[in-house]
Amino acid sequence: MWEHSSSRRMQINSRGSQRSPLLRRIWLGVEWDDPQRGKHDGSYEATQYFKCRHPRGGSFIRPNKANFGVDFLTAVKDRYGLNDKQDVLHGTGNTVVFGTKAVEFVGMDSVAEQQRQLNKLVDISVRECAVSHAGQEEEISRTCANMRHINLSKNLISSWDTVITIASQIQNLETLNVSENKMRFPSTSTFISSAFSNLKILALNQTQITWTEVLLCAQGWPVLEELYLSSNNITVLERPDNVLQTLKLLDLSDNQLLDGNQLHLIAQLPRLEQLILRNTGISSIHIPDAGFGCKTKMFPSLRRLAINDNKISEWSSINELDKLPNLRALQCNNNPFMDTEKNPETLKQLIIAKISQLEVLNNCEILPAERRGAELDYRKIFGKDWLEAGGHWDPEKNKPSEEFLAAHPRYPALCLKYGAPEEGELKGRQPLTLKSQLLSKKPEMVKMSMTIQKVKGLLYRLLKIPGSELKLSYESSKLEGKEVELDNDLKPLQFYSIESGDCVLVRW
Repeated sequence: MWEHSSSRRMQINSRGSQRSPLLRRIWLGVEWDDPQRGKHDGSYEATQYFKCRHPRGGSFIRPNKANFGVDFLTAVKDRYGLNDKQDVLHGTGNTVVFGTKAVEFVGMDSVAEQQRQLNKLVDISVRECAVSHAGQEEEISRTCANMRHINLSKNLISSWDTVITIASQIQNLETLNVSENKMRFPSTSTFISSAFSNLKILALNQTQITWTEVLLCAQGWPVLEELYLSSNNITVLERPDNVLQTLKLLDLSDNQLLDGNQLHLIAQLPRLEQLILRNTGISSIHIPDAGFGCKTKMFPSLRRLAINDNKISEWSSINELDKLPNLRALQCNNNPFMDTEKNPETLKQLIIAKISQLEVLNNCEILPAERRGAELDYRKIFGKDWLEAGGHWDPEKNKPSEEFLAAHPRYPALCLKYGAPEEGELKGRQPLTLKSQLLSKKPEMVKMSMTIQKVKGLLYRLLKIPGSELKLSYESSKLEGKEVELDNDLKPLQFYSIESGDCVLVRW
């Protein structure tokens, strides 16, 4: 590290060549976490001294500019004001020195004494404290015997072995965060440590770990319940045979998985309740072991799913989620399929109607009345399509096509729940012309200067349907087949250049 910027894998190069002043002195080869700080790829004058992942992520610095870090216990004492040197510099007892002035605090002795009892500390954070190694053997176990929750994120730990050495000295460790440490992980399962025998929560975000390495290390996590793996090198998954079987939460966000079918490989985790797949690049979801209207055996315990910020463009992926037997909460914002419907309320209703057991959508609770309304509207909106696809009020003649069922797998269940849509309901959603329904009665009521919002108000009095549910458009007599949406409630009719002979349509 240099001036508190994060650097990793320093390589000392002693060079005595006479060709360049640079080569007559000892320099350190540094690869920066932020490649924008670098200047080259670890080479100088055509000689490669060290290698970088990024072509311009490396620099040479002098040894006196580098910070090689401190041991874990030193960092703890520094962070919590328990270092003997700090007592000398900043005062002892009830007196604390600020600059040249001494200030006396009442009760400082008891507070300081309480802090000095390291063995009573349960929750410790040494984030960004330049921890690079464990320290003397067994020193941590003698000093901090009761630690349960440790934050070691954004330090200088370069190897998973260092983490094992620290954890092995903490008997009851339950929570560990080692995110933002660029570490080397084991490539073989030659040794399984018991250091994490009680660990329940582990964060490995931004550590460059791969899924293969996760599975190797997971052999030492027998009771792990939450695993955070955001922003790593995970591009492919493998089946977690005999590991991660106690996992309840898995965060794979900001890893480029791309192929949603890879999720099948982790679908048999028996206790997985929450899966976070935000920004993983997936474009579709397919659950192959269950047909239309059936429940899958995959993800048997999954209750909460986050697929926001992805590339899902087809509603068929949302249909697939209804196959998950216990899904209760879904986050799906910022996906292309959501752009297919301009009205956010209608969009929400479609998702609710398509996923039968959903209780929370994008962090908003779905009330029973809201679900009933969404399902009734869905049944009515697609009623005409159902009839055209072979649907019928007579159960013996009701044979909708496979194509319709693929697009609307919940429709038969909604018909069983509420009854098939009546013919009057289907007619009700056909567009009405403003000319026939409004102007024929009181032509003087409508003026071209009236805003769309006022027109909707008139329609409400006529049709008893709230303006928020009405959609207005018009067909030009000059442009056959072209329909223009009247989508701005604040604009007057004349803004849309409506002329005599044009037909204004009303939908709800």
